[in-house]
Amino acid sequence: MSGVKKPTSANGRLKSLLNQTDNRICADCSAPDPKWASANIGVFICLKCCGVHRSLGAHISKVLSVALDEWSDDEIDAMIEVGGNSSANAIYEAYIPEGCSKPGPDASNGERRRFIRAKYELQEFLKPSLRITSGKSSASIRSSFSKRILDSFRLKPSKKSTVQTSIVKSNLNPVWNEELTLSVPHNFGPVKLQVYDHDTFSADDIMGEAEIDIQPLITSAMAYGDPEMFGNMQIGKWLKSHDNALIEDSIINIAEGKVKQDVSLKLQNVESGEIYLKVEWLPVDQ
Repeated sequence: MSGVKKPTSANGRLKSLLNQTDNRICADCSAPDPKWASANIGVFICLKCCGVHRSLGAHISKVLSVALDEWSDDEIDAMIEVGGNSSANAIYEAYIPEGCSKPGPDASNGERRRFIRAKYELQEFLKPSLRITSGKSSASIRSSFSKRILDSFRLKPSKKSTVQTSIVKSNLNPVWNEELTLSVPHNFGPVKLQVYDHDTFSADDIMGEAEIDIQPLITSAMAYGDPEMFGNMQIGKWLKSHDNALIEDSIINIAEGKVKQDVSLKLQNVESGEIYLKVEWLPVDQ
């Protein structure tokens, strides 16, 4: 019998979360293949950022190794509730001001420390009303976010929704200018977009495809509640990375009482091609 210890179900759940696309890079500097995590914040981080997190103290960031440390079920449940690096960054990096740049994988320790401290300890990039006071713990706020997000999707299981635009004939740069509506089930994933070349006499040829991660949009929308109570403002962003097809960071705004997002994508599996679209979040009661 082999002496190798089999991974527990808890370790399996943690590794499954780590394998999500947005968790394959550090939440703070985008370095690939993070092996550490902040269990109370809910993000996966690299070794260099891990050192800065430890210096903040466990009351701000409780750092654990994904592979070497023992994780409790509650700690893994909390990580899963947050939803991963994209969900956390949609909150913690909602308001990065001009002139303040996110550190890269090769940033100095000083640059990392300034950014990470501003992000988590000083909460400079959060919506002001979400900043944690002495009477509230970060865990309770994140739990509240997660509960509101999950509660909004406790719907009956639904089949995958598919919608299709009209056909734009004889145009290499078509503009559809159409509104399409998709319902979002509890166990939602990315929105898959495909562009086809219509052929009257044979099967349509696929001209490119891309995926839209709607988690940052949903996280931001749930955090703010009723958008009609706010003026026009930025509330989040979906960050460009090597794991997605974004041409640039996708900004999430409240505009005219609605939560909207502008998305520009490079089409994948094709030599060239770009697509631009606007996404709007509508709660079920609307």
